[in-house]
Amino acid sequence: MKKGLVVITGASSGFGSEIAKIFNKDGYPLLLLGRRIEKIKELPLNFDNVLVEKVDVTDISAFDSAIKKAEEIYGKTDLLVNNAGIMLLGNVMAQDPIEWKNMLDTNVLGVLNGTKIVLEDMKNRHHGTIINMSSIAGFKAFVNHAAYVASKFGVHGLSETIRQEVSGSGVRISLVAPGAAETELLTHVTDQNALSDYNDWKKSMGGITLDPVHVAESVKFIYDMPQEVNIREIDIAATLQDA
Repeated sequence: MKKGLVVITGASSGFGSEIAKIFNKDGYPLLLLGRRIEKIKELPLNFDNVLVEKVDVTDISAFDSAIKKAEEIYGKTDLLVNNAGIMLLGNVMAQDPIEWKNMLDTNVLGVLNGTKIVLEDMKNRHHGTIINMSSIAGFKAFVNHAAYVASKFGVHGLSETIRQEVSGSGVRISLVAPGAAETELLTHVTDQNALSDYNDWKKSMGGITLDPVHVAESVKFIYDMPQEVNIREIDIAATLQDA
């Protein structure tokens, strides 16, 4: 079993916290990054080989420093999960452009920042995996999701482009695209009409969407494959989700 350093961004809740739990259970050394480190420290983890750092992924200098700090303790990064992201729903005609910028900066530039930090070393070692968390909104449009969809289409596009660029070096670039899930993503939505429309849509699925545990299991499944096998993309959603 691989035992290299696993770096997870956005580890305080949702997909990130479940991914942290599943890798921690198997004994991997972890670097857990987020803006709410108090929540990370409350997770039911064995913290013996876990480093927690407060990092905004849009700050490439702080991001880089945290990874270098962890690598001095645990060795080189073998897996980076670019999970940090925000979803601010809103109709493009009414939404504050600051929300567009925040989503694009976090969801796209944050992924590029993390990739930039670890990729050259992975290429030199001919080993390593980067898994980017996107969304079904990365290949399908949804009403009131224009800027979010733009950001996740970006994650899909950059993932495939970089995969092609580094495949000859033995480095894997993969992507997980979840559907609607039981996370905290909606707690920062400011457009109440968009939020109401989303909740009405959720009711059509029985009021419960995808359990983040299964998304974490998908990430682990990708990583556990031999290095010569790259599962390029997994799209995962609740069975009742019709879109």
